[in-house]
Amino acid sequence: MAGSKGKQKTARDMILSLAVIGIAAAVMYFFIPHDDHAPDIKRVDYRIELLTARRAASYPVAAPEGLPKTWKATSVRYQGEDSDRWHLGFRTPDGQYVQVEQSAEKRADFIDRASQGAAATKRTERIGARTWTRYTGGRYDALVLENTPGSTTVVAGTATFARLTEMAAALRTR
Repeated sequence: MAGSKGKQKTARDMILSLAVIGIAAAVMYFFIPHDDHAPDIKRVDYRIELLTARRAASYPVAAPEGLPKTWKATSVRYQGEDSDRWHLGFRTPDGQYVQVEQSAEKRADFIDRASQGAAATKRTERIGARTWTRYTGGRYDALVLENTPGSTTVVAGTATFARLTEMAAALRTR
């Protein structure tokens, strides 16, 4: 009989411990503030990478000028060893993603990678003095500027074509 009292006490203690843990978890969940919103993406300063790319690349490197502050630069890289590949990523004012990609790589391979599988359409857009081709159907939609000597420029992302056009219109080379 002495052995059964010890087992009952152990089971009872375990149930009480679980109840205390459950109450503590409920208190933390309901009374400690928590944020269910997406984290704020940090803005990056791409000026130094842009200067480096413009000095090193075999083509005129493009970057936007005059975009509103509501466009947030989120990523930047220049890979000279990878066909002078330039990347600049942005978060649009409506929370979508737009990237500017340039490279001296073989056009078809580069466009496929930069647009993540999008295919050319027969639709073109005149933006400034240049003609861009629309690409759709991949993970991203894209505007592609193919007729520049020595490089290809792709503006792609999850944003609408209106936002992609806004970015393409803001691009300047030096």
